[in-house]
Amino acid sequence: MIARLPLAAFSIGMLVHVEHLTGSYASAGAAAGALAVAQGAGGPLLGRLVDRRGQTVVLLGSALTCGAALAGVAAAPAGTPLPLLIVLAAVVGFATPPIGACMRTLIPSLRADSRRAYAVDAAATELTWVAGPPLALGTGALFGTGTALLAAGAVLAGATVLFAFSPASRRWRPAGTRRSTGSALAAPALRTLVVVLAGVGVLFGATEVAVAASAGPAAGLLLGLWGVGSLTGGVVAARLGGGASTGRGLALLIAASGLSHLVLVTVAAHPAGAAVAIVVAGSTIAPILASCYAMVDDAAPAGTVTEAFAWLATATAVGTAIGAATGGLLADTAGPASGFILAGAAALAASAVALLLTGGRHVPRADLQQPDAAMVS
Repeated sequence: MIARLPLAAFSIGMLVHVEHLTGSYASAGAAAGALAVAQGAGGPLLGRLVDRRGQTVVLLGSALTCGAALAGVAAAPAGTPLPLLIVLAAVVGFATPPIGACMRTLIPSLRADSRRAYAVDAAATELTWVAGPPLALGTGALFGTGTALLAAGAVLAGATVLFAFSPASRRWRPAGTRRSTGSALAAPALRTLVVVLAGVGVLFGATEVAVAASAGPAAGLLLGLWGVGSLTGGVVAARLGGGASTGRGLALLIAASGLSHLVLVTVAAHPAGAAVAIVVAGSTIAPILASCYAMVDDAAPAGTVTEAFAWLATATAVGTAIGAATGGLLADTAGPASGFILAGAAALAASAVALLLTGGRHVPRADLQQPDAAMVS
């Protein structure tokens, strides 16, 4: 969790620091965008490398590279050419350690009740998103934006090194006697999960923009309550067994999320109603993520589990970017609360995909010789 804490602060930290150096939000947005795109591209590649070389070397190399690039951005003086800042931001993103994917890969070997553990992990991740951005902005305000990035890099590198040297991480090897020579996306089951989480990501991005556009000064509080709802839902899911275990159950859970976010359209103008509704809507998020994570081990081809988890993170990030961009356009043209309609529609579409492509059967082990048999349930 400590290693993942800076990851939640990278985007906002990069944005405010580059704006401070250049005086331009357009330039800051370009650097933050480069970081996000590079993270999406680098995550699956680093995950695939982990599946072939083990966690230790990849985590150490990526942590040190990412930390050095962050230090380079932090030390850059005012007037540094924008192309150089964009390159450094891209290196930060591409070399971001796949710490979340590695942790989730370890869970089945650490806990017999792995489904509950995935729910705990999904809930705990919400704490990093609640704490990360305020810590980055607070440190930047007190000590400077460069210091905030430097601190984030130090925490990331130090905690990742500790994780990489833990016995569980050092001993981990991909399960199975045969290892895939291709991408984890060779399995239809995993492609289904990727599409589903891309739709869930659209819900994330659209909701963030809709809250910001419709709630004004209360937006920060509402987004915090959204995270509290997700944390609560994850805790409850862990207590009850870890979320959905079938494709039909996952589809129903995502549909419930879509409907609960649609309710926000009707209460967005009423602070008290919006506060209650967004906690309820948020309570579905961690259980959805936990359910998807628990399906990966059986959905991915043997020897590609870390890459598979990284693909899910990339799909969610891409969906979030699409949701935020589209939600922004809708806010300008159709009203500030219209993003909630997009969020609900995206979730209902993701629910339909999960139900249509899985048929409600139990998830079988993905096999390279029989990829068509690997359907998510």
